[in-house]
Amino acid sequence: MHFSPKLLRRFMFLWPPFLGAGIRVKEFADDGSKVVVKHKITKLNQNAVGAAFGGTIMAMTDPFFMLASMARLGKDYMVWDVAGEAKFVKPGKGTITATMLIPDETYDLIREKTAGGEKYLHWFDTDVIDEEGDVVAHVRRQVYYRRKRDK
Repeated sequence: MHFSPKLLRRFMFLWPPFLGAGIRVKEFADDGSKVVVKHKITKLNQNAVGAAFGGTIMAMTDPFFMLASMARLGKDYMVWDVAGEAKFVKPGKGTITATMLIPDETYDLIREKTAGGEKYLHWFDTDVIDEEGDVVAHVRRQVYYRRKRDK
């Protein structure tokens, strides 16, 4: 399945889990190079200590390296998110932001590693930061890539 970045921005804004949690996609580059996601912590979505839930922080990054890759690589690739991990550094309060970047060199590496039909697993790293620019969590996502075989 292939989605345009414009459609993804609209869909993810209305996706019930994100809508209910207060997660908002602020930017989704057409070329799959950058996604910016924000989460405003409120009385309705905070945990017992008034901070962002760890699961919400993970959800902020969950689909986006995969979706950005799908937008960039197109229908010739199988792409999916296969693993994630986080190191929580401090409580996330106020508005927190995850900026996910995938440079051209990473896409070149993915194409190189999958050129013969092999699978390739790539780890992406991003920091979730608060309004003061402090790191709230360091998140890693692993994405699976394989070039589809010609039929």
